Amino acid sequence: MGARKKQSADARKEALKSLYFAKLNDVPTSPRKMRLVADMIRGMEAYKALSVLKFSKKEASRRLEKLLRSAIANWEQKTEQKADNGVLCVSQIYVDSAGMLKRLRPAPQGRGHRIRKRSNHVTIFVDAISTEVEDSEELVENVNENDNQN
Repeated sequence: MGARKKQSADARKEALKSLYFAKLNDVPTSPRKMRLVADMIRGMEAYKALSVLKFSKKEASRRLEKLLRSAIANWEQKTEQKADNGVLCVSQIYVDSAGMLKRLRPAPQGRGHRIRKRSNHVTIFVDAISTEVEDSEELVENVNENDNQN
């Protein structure tokens, strides 16, 4: 490995140490179906997202629930803190398409139609809900109250 390539790989590795994520590769579900479930929990508080996934009827929600639990455990492991209710949120979640299994299905008049069995990769990032945002919201509320009094 060249020196420049090694430096960029080390920089990527260091950047990942400060992120808390879990990744699930080659899920045998189409990316479109998985994105429907991923959109439900994007930006949501982590434990609320777990309850949404638990009571969802979609098959993809079971896999995402397990993945979210893994991401929360990764956060706990890296920060050496306990993830209480209201501490974590799903900061990012994205679904990428993976390899495709191509099969043939018999069709009329001796033809064959191609069946594409799609799969995907899911990556989920969790992060602590920052108190700075809450402080700034309180500041804005106080300014609005002062404006209303004048």
